[in-house]
Amino acid sequence: MVKQGIYNFCIIAHIDHGKSTLADRMLEVTNTVEQRKMREQLLDSMELERERGITIKLQPVRMEWQEQILNLIDTPGHVDFQYEVSRSLKAVEGAILLVDATQGVQAQTLTTLYQAVESDLIIIPVINKIDLPAADVPETVKEIKQLLGVKEDEILLISAKTGEGVEQLLDEVVKLVPAAKSSAIEADKALRCLIFDSMYDDYKGVVAYVRVVEGAVKAGDGIKLKGTGVSDRVVEAGTFSPGWEARENLQAGEIGYLATGLKEVRQARVGDTIVKSNEKEALALPGFKVPQPKVFAGIYPAQGDEFSKLREALAKLQLNDASLKVQQEQSNALGQGFRCGFLGMLHLDIVQERLKREHKLELVITTPTVHYRISGTNGEVKEVYTPAEWPDPAQVERIEEQYVESEVIVPDKYLGPVFELMKQHEGILTKQEHLGDRRVRLVYELPLRELVVDLYDQLKSATAGFGSLSYELIDWRAAEVVKLSILINHELMEALSLIVPRSKAVKAGRQVVAKMKQVIPRQMYAVPLQAAMGGTILARETLPAMRKDVTGHLYGGDVTRKRKLLEKQKKGKKKMAARGSIDIPPAAYISLLKR
Repeated sequence: MVKQGIYNFCIIAHIDHGKSTLADRMLEVTNTVEQRKMREQLLDSMELERERGITIKLQPVRMEWQEQILNLIDTPGHVDFQYEVSRSLKAVEGAILLVDATQGVQAQTLTTLYQAVESDLIIIPVINKIDLPAADVPETVKEIKQLLGVKEDEILLISAKTGEGVEQLLDEVVKLVPAAKSSAIEADKALRCLIFDSMYDDYKGVVAYVRVVEGAVKAGDGIKLKGTGVSDRVVEAGTFSPGWEARENLQAGEIGYLATGLKEVRQARVGDTIVKSNEKEALALPGFKVPQPKVFAGIYPAQGDEFSKLREALAKLQLNDASLKVQQEQSNALGQGFRCGFLGMLHLDIVQERLKREHKLELVITTPTVHYRISGTNGEVKEVYTPAEWPDPAQVERIEEQYVESEVIVPDKYLGPVFELMKQHEGILTKQEHLGDRRVRLVYELPLRELVVDLYDQLKSATAGFGSLSYELIDWRAAEVVKLSILINHELMEALSLIVPRSKAVKAGRQVVAKMKQVIPRQMYAVPLQAAMGGTILARETLPAMRKDVTGHLYGGDVTRKRKLLEKQKKGKKKMAARGSIDIPPAAYISLLKR
């Protein structure tokens, strides 16, 4: 009889390369889920994940294969959810690197691969979708050999859709991935569990997803969280099948969950270490780097009386999304709301959709921005997130912005359009190399502000959908940006002001005032709409006055009578313009502020 071992691994890949489909086939092959209960993307539990066909949250599952225990963690593929991937890598010993045979190695493939290598994981290269007519297996094999330096017979060929090669892949996992240290080896050691995710359940309290590194734990044990110092008792211990399945205990090497009974998720932080409450000598395990937001946007309730509901919804969302940063703020235009930090534009879209669907909220989302570091003439350095916080130019010594290193992988026939696109977005080419015969890897340095809004969409358009992009923050550099002030009837509207590159200020100003002319209701007098940089007006439109026909009641007579009435009307409108203030309806503000 083969001795039972525990093998922990994850699947990493670029978005839409078949991770969730491969996980489905593994569940079928190992009989973890009955055939009648199977459905596509089984591990993607959120409606939004299934609708968009992407994985947003990591999801663990326990399987049994050839009398061995396999713990799989299905990970997201998009660059905005790298934090989920990094946490998964800390809980396993091996990773399946999945590459689409129709698309080859892509940018996110490299990003996740580098993370796995840094975590000292065993990498199993796998080519998926070999059954498709568009599959180019020889070229993909050549790219992987060049990337990893492996032999051709070390690369597995599978079809996650049909199940071809999946059994052989599971055998390779048992063969190549090191078995986790069992409780027999670690019997004399104190309990240490690493929390890699957590959530709140109405019946079980805070549920921590853990990797047991040393010792063992069971229901009823007293536990303590090293980071927060909170103590409690384990309500239930179990594994994922893929739903929660209670077990007698969790031992060293296993991945499972601990229902703690705690009522506050923040007491069980991701990256914290769980130990026995009577163990004072146990050291904390290395945790995770706290992710830094890259994109900031204001989130406001469309109805002012729903502010408290929005606050509760964001608090619940933060429980299982540690990368979402929230800070309350006040807007003169939109009232009370929150300034939120996101890892990218897709992350922002997902949060927005979850607030709408799960909490039935109507929202106003302001234009996404990045933050800047400003050194004042008085020596003070502060970080600025909104135009309202922007200091007077006379008090600014230096402005800095974040730069990113971006990897772009494209077929070589699209190099010309990509070079032109990256030049428009201030990209600096630092490296260029070929992957195989027909694909090129480009490394650029560019400002984060140029990347976050629509560069990814433009790249897909320029490369007919074949280009891919990933990025990471590198450093702060001097920024040539200015505050674009918006004035309506010569009155500064701080809520509508923008931070833009100096070279694009005129173009941005013209676009803003043109849009204002369309959405702001006409008044009884002409209203100037202006975009200014400091004391210089860069763009202007005039909202024409609503004109009452004051001569309509006249019939015949001298023309001077008409002129007198029109002149009187003109003076009245001039007086109103000097005294009047524009009351912009919320709908117009929303149209101007939203993305």
